[in-house]
Amino acid sequence: MASQPLAVRPVSTPADRKAFINVAYLLNRDDPNWVAPLRSEVAGTIDPKKNAWFSHAHGQLFIATRGGEPVGRISAHVDTLALEMPAEKGFGPGTGFWGMFDAADANTAKALINTAEDWLRNQGMTRAIGPVSLSIWEEPGLLIKGHDHAPTVMMGHHPAKYQGWIEAAGYLPIKQLMTYELDISVEFPPIVNRIIASGEKNPRIRIRPVDKKNFEAEAELILAILNDAWSDNWGFIPLTQPEIADVGKKLKPIVFEDLIQIAELDGEPVAFMITLPDLNEAIAPLNGSLLPFGWAKLLLWLRKPQVRTMRVPLMGVVKRLQSSRMASQLAFMMIEYIRRASVKNYGASRGEIGWILDDNQGMRSIAETINSHVNRIYQLYARQL
Repeated sequence: MASQPLAVRPVSTPADRKAFINVAYLLNRDDPNWVAPLRSEVAGTIDPKKNAWFSHAHGQLFIATRGGEPVGRISAHVDTLALEMPAEKGFGPGTGFWGMFDAADANTAKALINTAEDWLRNQGMTRAIGPVSLSIWEEPGLLIKGHDHAPTVMMGHHPAKYQGWIEAAGYLPIKQLMTYELDISVEFPPIVNRIIASGEKNPRIRIRPVDKKNFEAEAELILAILNDAWSDNWGFIPLTQPEIADVGKKLKPIVFEDLIQIAELDGEPVAFMITLPDLNEAIAPLNGSLLPFGWAKLLLWLRKPQVRTMRVPLMGVVKRLQSSRMASQLAFMMIEYIRRASVKNYGASRGEIGWILDDNQGMRSIAETINSHVNRIYQLYARQL
């Protein structure tokens, strides 16, 4: 098949969309650490009718074939909210993206990236960032460290060879996103326990679990803290109301009250921490399909998950408290309360925190203080068009 001509075409039919989804399964099936996502979830991600991200973004999917057989795929997209950002915040005017990248070989990779760049130029873009699949909130960056173990829920996983192919196309690194792992079956260092004990004696502080019966109100509260806490972060694009509703629907089945904590100071919510049981442990054996009996197995698992790993995808403290001792104290208290619940109620022994931006010294310091270490690094690349 290598002697056959390579063709890259836009995805335009239902058959094309199915083939686009299946490419990832074909090219990654021999990687023991790749976790096949549910095909229904991927189909929803690329469907403008089901993914609220498309309310402020548009794009085009492309598929590469050789001898009629799929050998690669890529998306090219423009996010209007990213265009409105100041350039110093990471994106800004003229910045487009590509992602959902898979390729069988270097030539296919080059052709796909060139095709995505041409599409972005035709949209008036002058700079390309990738891989971002599709929203910055979904799977940003290329895995460059951590290929030797499986990703946790909502994390990407890519072959090591992709790094060389992307850099050969003229792309330079612009930002790294890290995850930290730790053993949560053991107590934290004495200094951390002293900080937690001090906070527990402070009548101004209250750490409480989220109330799932008031899920929508709690989600709004967390979002308000998030938008304030992350507003100065590189690459931060606020979630829109339609996206919040989407995220709520997706996450509600794996939201457990004792794994999401809200910190209050003088009665005001000022910090939060969201932890998710690693759904990938449940879906890995399903090979991307809930049929014929996968749905029953997954529903049974969701009743009371027993997992090895818990992932902390989001954590935030309001801006006015950041860089203060209070911020660190609240963070340590939430982490400890969730650690206890994870071990006692879900049988977990491992935690993973991230993503954390490489320049987020506050969060990196907290992660290192609780004896965690970097286990995965995702890298974002950019090139002028």
